[in-house]
Amino acid sequence: MKIETKSAHVTPAGGNVFADLGFSPEQSSVLKANSQRIISEKLAIKNSLMGELAKWIDDNQLKQIEAAEILGVSRPRVSDVINRKSMKFTIDALVDMLARTGKNIQLSVR
Repeated sequence: MKIETKSAHVTPAGGNVFADLGFSPEQSSVLKANSQRIISEKLAIKNSLMGELAKWIDDNQLKQIEAAEILGVSRPRVSDVINRKSMKFTIDALVDMLARTGKNIQLSVR
């Protein structure tokens, strides 16, 4: 049995995948705008959480290896937090790390 591994279509960067899926121009524009808003909101949350973690590391004058031990992650993961590599983390993972610092975390929905 042969498995087809060649892509039939690739949406170019900046393109609209919803238009490529056959949605009307109006629908695809709305869907793309909504998805970009959601992505932006998630990235803002991640960056805020990473900022809190980086501040905690700095305030406590911790070396990355020390922070990693407390946070329950590897040293390279701490480096990724400090360097704001948000795509490498879920919000849940960042909240878990913050909880390990002893910080109180509150979620607010508006």
